[in-house]
Amino acid sequence: MLKSHDRFYSEDGKRLVLIVEDEPVNRALLSVYLEDEYDVLEAEDGVQALEIIRENQSLLSLVILDLMMPKMSGQEVLEIMQGSDELRRIPVIVLTSDEDAEVPSLQQGAADFIKKPLEKPAVVQARIRRIIELSEDTYIIQNTERDDLTGLLNKEFFYRYSELFKLHHPSWDMDALVMDVNNFHLINEIQGRAFGDRILKQIGERIMSRVPGTGGVAGRSHADTFLLYLPSGTDYEELRDMLMEDLTNDLSNPRVHLRLGVYRETDKNLPMERCFDRAKMAADLIRNNYDRGISLYDDNLHEQDLKNQKLINDMQKAIDEKQFLVYYQPKYDITGEKPVLKSAEALIRWKHPEMGMISPGIFIPLFEKNGLIQRLDRYVWKEAAEQMRRWREKFGVTVPVSVNVSRIDMYAADFVPFLKALMKENEIKPEDYFLEITESAYTENSVQLIQTVEELRGYGFHIEMDDFGSGYSSLNMLAEMPIDVLKLDMRFIRNLHNSDRNTRMVELMLDIAHRLGVIAVAEGVETEEQMLDLKRMGCQRIQGYYFSGPVPPEEFERFIEEVI
Repeated sequence: MLKSHDRFYSEDGKRLVLIVEDEPVNRALLSVYLEDEYDVLEAEDGVQALEIIRENQSLLSLVILDLMMPKMSGQEVLEIMQGSDELRRIPVIVLTSDEDAEVPSLQQGAADFIKKPLEKPAVVQARIRRIIELSEDTYIIQNTERDDLTGLLNKEFFYRYSELFKLHHPSWDMDALVMDVNNFHLINEIQGRAFGDRILKQIGERIMSRVPGTGGVAGRSHADTFLLYLPSGTDYEELRDMLMEDLTNDLSNPRVHLRLGVYRETDKNLPMERCFDRAKMAADLIRNNYDRGISLYDDNLHEQDLKNQKLINDMQKAIDEKQFLVYYQPKYDITGEKPVLKSAEALIRWKHPEMGMISPGIFIPLFEKNGLIQRLDRYVWKEAAEQMRRWREKFGVTVPVSVNVSRIDMYAADFVPFLKALMKENEIKPEDYFLEITESAYTENSVQLIQTVEELRGYGFHIEMDDFGSGYSSLNMLAEMPIDVLKLDMRFIRNLHNSDRNTRMVELMLDIAHRLGVIAVAEGVETEEQMLDLKRMGCQRIQGYYFSGPVPPEEFERFIEEVI
């Protein structure tokens, strides 16, 4: 059971209780019962009671309310309190000698009933203490289950309530619906986070006003993702149109575009979260598509879902059996007359016994979504470190290797100790082990991530910002980011000769790297023309199929042999 929160106490550390009673003797007697444990306020009629309640509504823990009073009865006070969102939180114990009033008072919203003449002090105190604790615990639970911004259920409680709804309505056909705002990150970038929060709040308010009438459950998962569990047959075109119209009218911004993914007539045997995974798959099909607003989970998506689930189920076995293969792609220094091997990047491949070679573009996003990426990353880190040791023992030289680090890796409590132990075990200098972190990861929680990166650099690790130009970090943020290498996103290299504008963009990014005093690496280089132009622009290192694609470690050894 949750315990009381500090906000329920007044300044001297006691809870505040109001006694509303027109008989002075009863007021005095109750005050004596309570004064050691509580701060006590008194009112002699309903009108005075309401004034005190409104003045102290944020601190009041309980109202003890007589029913028969002059000016305004206790029933009227109770009715007014129950009709107010602010006052309804305060529990009321009804005080009366009329036993017939007990049930109507409880039906009206009273939390408990104390009869007159008063019972023994210990009994009254125990009843009051129990009602206050129950009320405070309920208040805390209700606030814990709600998303602060929108007032909707948070993800955890949404799934819990939806499961309960399914349990109590076994004959109902229900749909799972995921709703997102297209390109919400751009709205935050262009309009500011305050405007983005305003959009989310408006969506939450509109959902709360529309959904309860359907008999469904609504919640917010994270960011701009909303979850709806609705009876089948709901008109989603109409629902989306109404929400879009409300947003356009309220925000005067027609750029807000909602997309809905729907899994109709959910499988009652599936966990609720799996049902909404299916709806999310449908929603992702129309990401950035402004012509379609609704996407349905169908047989094709079901087949894909089954394949994805098989990959998830097979993941640990694949690690144990080393089905995951670590390939290495060379990076060359091009500052001299002749390109020279400088390092390599470790890249993962999956040779599945049934499905053959699986592209990392399929299983990496899947594992990132399901929280399995950390296990796979550590497998790669370990394999790469051991391979570096084997090459050193065979050739007498150390080939620096870059490994990818996901955002979730950075928040693990043992992240830094794990890497340090890996270096010690394989006798590797940290400066030869490069950690590649995507640019977008820095924008998620830049303060915590930067602190971790600074700690890593303090031990000697080199940090590469991967995919530079693909994220949304500002130049101010870039100046604060602790990095040693800037890797240009391969899309810029691919379009290098498409226009003068693309060429100038690459020149600008290389100039930024030079001004920051960090090494610039261009990945995705495929032609000699690209290589020569990048060299002319001042790029120090390149990576790509011009030299080699990712190859198995034994094949990579020919590059090492060229430099020893």
